[in-house]
Amino acid sequence: MVKCVSDIKKIAILTGGGDAPGLNAVIRGVVKAGIRKYNWRVYGVPDGFEGLVIGSELQELTEYNIRGILPLGGTILGTTNKGNPFEYVVIENGKEIVKDMSDKVVEYLNILEIDALVVIGGDGTLGIANKFSEKGVKLVGVPKTIDNDLKATDYTFGFNTAITTATEALDKLHTTAQSHHRVIVIEVMGRYAGWIALESGIAGGADVILIPEIPFDINKVCSKIIRRNKLGSKFSIVVVAEGAKPIGGEMVFQEKNVKGKAPRLGGIGYVVGEQIQKITGMDVRVTVLGHLQRGGSPTAYDRILATRFGVAAVDALAQGKFGHMVCLRTPKIEVVPIKEAVKDLKKVDPNGQLVKAAEAIGISLGR
Repeated sequence: MVKCVSDIKKIAILTGGGDAPGLNAVIRGVVKAGIRKYNWRVYGVPDGFEGLVIGSELQELTEYNIRGILPLGGTILGTTNKGNPFEYVVIENGKEIVKDMSDKVVEYLNILEIDALVVIGGDGTLGIANKFSEKGVKLVGVPKTIDNDLKATDYTFGFNTAITTATEALDKLHTTAQSHHRVIVIEVMGRYAGWIALESGIAGGADVILIPEIPFDINKVCSKIIRRNKLGSKFSIVVVAEGAKPIGGEMVFQEKNVKGKAPRLGGIGYVVGEQIQKITGMDVRVTVLGHLQRGGSPTAYDRILATRFGVAAVDALAQGKFGHMVCLRTPKIEVVPIKEAVKDLKKVDPNGQLVKAAEAIGISLGR
């Protein structure tokens, strides 16, 4: 066993926000390192912070009952992007009201004699974790998002799998687009950052890539497609990030003002598709990849990164680095205060090397 400077014997893990390939690899890394290095008992919290609010029974995790989870997508613990304990929606007298249930969570952790938490999530989940840290809960965060939009880490696990899935979809859509002389618009995830669209678009040979960081001119997009058509390429592939927007326009939301839920982007692909068909007169089809990008077995890269994050989170707890998040600062795993980690989103630089490389090979970004 390795000496632990903090007084910890029993820890719990929770996964919050949207699922991502590699969550189970983090859980496995935490369990194995916690037991093997420090002889801790490790428990899993069902369904994120909501599990603590409603007092769900925790399951002890052992090396035996986590066997085989490394290649599994999703999370064996369950997750939710609702249930913020600081703004929890409850029904009282037939009406929805928002209450602060954070003290109840702290009390439940004390009753269970949980000494510390490993919180795995994106900016929303980690923002909640930071508030609990300020209330005295000992915890360490692990960055998780397929969007790769956390500024404090070079990469988040799940991102590599998401762009691999999107790239494979682009490869398949190329053949049907070429066969039918169509324009195919593919809407991908990413929220307010264009990393998935940009990287999968480059890897998948897209002709147009639209991202939130570069508001697009639909006429420039259509000029690119018409020019390709005149030169003999009777089809085009357009990748649209869900947060993309036209110059002077707004992002498109499926849900925006719902109590207890984060705004949900989606629909810009159909808007762009309709405009392209109207202006060019070409046959257009729209494909929304949606949750395909969240599912499936994690790539080797994500399995390794997630495992490293899990081990590093355990070591951070053992060293008393509470209120911190593990992060990749290539080639090392380091820690950064959660408060700093969630302060800003990491967005694509409109004039960065990746954008310039895309434009240099003829990809239009609608500008």
